[in-house]
Amino acid sequence: MTAPAGRPLVVVLGASGYLGTAVTRELAGRDIRLRLVSRRPASVPEGTRAVVEPVTADLMRPEQLAAAVEGADVIVHLVARIASATSWRGAGVDPLVERVNVGLVHDLVDALRKDAVPGRRPAVLFAGSVASVGVPGKVRIDGSEPDAPKSAYPRQKLEAELALKAAHDEGLLTAVSLRMPTIFGPGPQETGADRGVVVTMIRRALEGRRLELWDRTVRREMIHVTDVARAFAAALDHVGALGGHHWLIGTGQSEPLGDMFTAIAAAVADHQETAAVPVVEVPPPAEAEATDLQGMEVDASAFTRITGWRPVADRSVALPALVAEVAARTPPGRV
Repeated sequence: MTAPAGRPLVVVLGASGYLGTAVTRELAGRDIRLRLVSRRPASVPEGTRAVVEPVTADLMRPEQLAAAVEGADVIVHLVARIASATSWRGAGVDPLVERVNVGLVHDLVDALRKDAVPGRRPAVLFAGSVASVGVPGKVRIDGSEPDAPKSAYPRQKLEAELALKAAHDEGLLTAVSLRMPTIFGPGPQETGADRGVVVTMIRRALEGRRLELWDRTVRREMIHVTDVARAFAAALDHVGALGGHHWLIGTGQSEPLGDMFTAIAAAVADHQETAAVPVVEVPPPAEAEATDLQGMEVDASAFTRITGWRPVADRSVALPALVAEVAARTPPGRV
């Protein structure tokens, strides 16, 4: 398909993934060229206004990555790898995890350097992590805290972020990193929506298993995947003001993990019309880290002042909807 001249080219790396699907849906209504890059074919949202170009590529091969981002005005980098669907603790011992989380960013910078055109400075929007701050000694963070990640995955996220910031300072690209707390919400059908602690706890409750935690009082924050997608769209509109820095996005509302898990158990109970499974506190294992017992709440006011973005998803509606979706995707006999 030949795209009309003048439309900016936005490339989404990891377009078929959990966050990539939501970001693609958010951007598809814009008058842009939208190149959806992923290992498996990404679906094109219905009613799209954008001129969409799905591209299947192995981004671990530098030549395919370079081809995927050629001519891009904006690159939304959403590719990441964790040790499993529920834990990123193995990130430090699996070389492939570091290769994806860090090496891919270095390959991207190299590709943009080789494709550099005088007067053109593509923007790179990167999905970071609030965990890069480590243990700041306070619950509410606003992005001004010094970074001191305590485990491999957020350390890799930070290393990739710093590589993009260095390329920004070089004048090669405009780097914007959005750091997020726990994301929840539906994912693409192909992945079975198995993403993160919320879905893990929903599945446990659907199976009638108790929900275990290490400390009921530790505060955590959740943000819906659609609000995250809207934040990336807002960042795209304000690249000039945001460039060269990381920004926190979140709801600004945390709650004790005990309350969060109890809400999950109650939502599953309502769906199944049964009694709620118990939520119990158990001793932390030997591999528990300092960040596991660190409460965290995100102050996104700096990002909001520039972009006008605010979270709008209603958890009282979104959580039951996610429970229903996870239950529908659970194989017969599993529950």
